[in-house]
Amino acid sequence: MASPALGVSNPTANQTALIAQKLRVEQALKGSSSWFVIIAALSLVNSVLCMTGAKLHFIFGLGFTQIVDAVAHSAGSAGVVLDLIINGVIAAVFVLFWNFARKREEWAWLAGMGLYVLDGLILLLFKDFLSVAFHGWALYRMSSGLKMLPVMERLNRSNANGTISSSC
Repeated sequence: MASPALGVSNPTANQTALIAQKLRVEQALKGSSSWFVIIAALSLVNSVLCMTGAKLHFIFGLGFTQIVDAVAHSAGSAGVVLDLIINGVIAAVFVLFWNFARKREEWAWLAGMGLYVLDGLILLLFKDFLSVAFHGWALYRMSSGLKMLPVMERLNRSNANGTISSSC
């Protein structure tokens, strides 16, 4: 086995465990935050499907965009442009939530999940129970990322202090 270079030390078992734990938590945060961008993308796909007259849609999309699609469809050709603009803005908001959530900003998680709950309530009013059920699943997956924020904070503090907390 080669010896470390001059001035470089081998990491201790505690440091290695801390690094491995941080990597697992970081991966969980990225996976959970990706729900925001998936929802945004599939909402736009649903809008395009609606504009082309397709008879299908993804349950992953947003009720907000479905309402915009319905109103725009009845407005004719001018409605298509407005549909793309309005739904693009709605999708961009969810992309912003994704961007800040993956940077561990708690407000982005809370605001994004809150907006998604409101969206689920809209779908419930329209009795789209399959989409409501998916909203519940996606919110559960997002909440697992939200729960990881304090764990990551403890790991970062442990790294700064050189200690590992057993409560992680």
